[in-house]
Amino acid sequence: MTVGIIHAFLRWVLDVFKPGTGKRRADARPTPPASGHTPERPCTAALRLPAHRSPYGLHPVLDGETAAMVRPYVITWEREFAAHERALQHRRRTALVLAAEFGVDLDQHLIGAGAVAR
Repeated sequence: MTVGIIHAFLRWVLDVFKPGTGKRRADARPTPPASGHTPERPCTAALRLPAHRSPYGLHPVLDGETAAMVRPYVITWEREFAAHERALQHRRRTALVLAAEFGVDLDQHLIGAGAVAR
């Protein structure tokens, strides 16, 4: 029983939504017959399509050295970081030279270290 209902419903849905067969037209008037006379075009050389050109390879090759592949703020940060690291290294070397050659201890991160060194 339910199979028959399902089939009937499917048949109705297909009849409503499937394209027409073309047997009935909206305009019942017959179309006028095409006349046998067509105006002649002057025949020129064989009309051909232009030769196919692939879109690949038409643009010049990009030079990787000239194109910036990194954001400018990254480059700026790297430069500033390198300058900061150079300054820290210079301070460490100065402290090492002063401690080794002259006995001057610049390490003051310990509380009371200045009083002991004097």
